[in-house]
Amino acid sequence: MATDHRAQVEELLADYRRSREQLASMQQTLAAISETVTSSDGTVTATVGAHGTLTGLTISDQAYLRYRPSDLGKLIVQTVATATTKASETANRTVSPLLPVQTDPAALLGGRADLTAAEVAPPGRHRSEDDSFEDVSWLDNPRGRV
Repeated sequence: MATDHRAQVEELLADYRRSREQLASMQQTLAAISETVTSSDGTVTATVGAHGTLTGLTISDQAYLRYRPSDLGKLIVQTVATATTKASETANRTVSPLLPVQTDPAALLGGRADLTAAEVAPPGRHRSEDDSFEDVSWLDNPRGRV
């Protein structure tokens, strides 16, 4: 009987080790994601990582001649957004095979998983009327005495 338990424990440990190896492999793959997009006119190239972090930006000399600063700024933002979308899609494809069928990979990677918007919102303190400090001055009561 003790042998049966020992075999079950060994099997559980082996499953755990396999799961950890899969998770480590997935994390390494996610960390290595890098997507590069070049604007349609070839003047701006943006590279982003898995979480949409801008890791590279190249602006050609032609861009400064062709665009006003505000228009060039819009082109940069648009190019970065496209690269971010590509990186997000790659990350989603990376984690999808390891997730249960009904799990949204974008929600999981975004830290939302199956949570509602209210559950994801940062914790806030509800103020009451007693919390108003409009008529309070530390000059009137410098030591906070009541």
